[in-house]
Amino acid sequence: MKYFESHALAFFRGLKKHNAKPWFEAHREDYEQHVRGPLTGLVREMDSRFADFAPEFVGDPKRSMFRLNRDIRFSADKSPYKTHMGAFAPLSEGLGWYVQLDAEGVFTAGGFYAHTKERTARYRAAVDDNTTGAELVTIMKALTKAGLAKGGDQVRTRPRGVPEDHPRLELMRHEALTAGHRLPDSVLSTPAKLLAAVRKDWRAIRPLNDWLLANIER
Repeated sequence: MKYFESHALAFFRGLKKHNAKPWFEAHREDYEQHVRGPLTGLVREMDSRFADFAPEFVGDPKRSMFRLNRDIRFSADKSPYKTHMGAFAPLSEGLGWYVQLDAEGVFTAGGFYAHTKERTARYRAAVDDNTTGAELVTIMKALTKAGLAKGGDQVRTRPRGVPEDHPRLELMRHEALTAGHRLPDSVLSTPAKLLAAVRKDWRAIRPLNDWLLANIER
């Protein structure tokens, strides 16, 4: 099965420069052959190899893959297309594992995205707790050591009511929390290497997702 080659990266580089329908239609064949096709193949292959990560990830591209088209109805940016394409393996809504293809290659990630204020409040309560908060600190240190970077929306200063000297202030600032890693180019065009690299990152992220599932989905 064929995976990602330089043509896929070139497509996204071109799309970043010419984010308009005429350019896309002129390069639709490149998109289908080098982007959508390989990503669909990856999702289907992950169905059998990654089922232990997320039972809801069934290898169905229609359920797992995000669309390339942007929702521009309420956005000041009217660019019609995203400059990346990804797939999501959920444990719950907005919580799980992610893999993305863009102009720089393949990016893996996991964690949660905040859909409600209540969800962020539960997250911060767990970070504030000395037991569960200390557990998260240990998990994030292990992820950093494994080469994954902390991400997720956060406030610039500190949440209301959180003291300046809070021992976990950096984590308290987050409204959502993720960990991600840019894969080396050497794994992109070899199916076995790519699958192994994604699985390695997702395995490293698993303790974070387990912590989040236990503490914000109560």
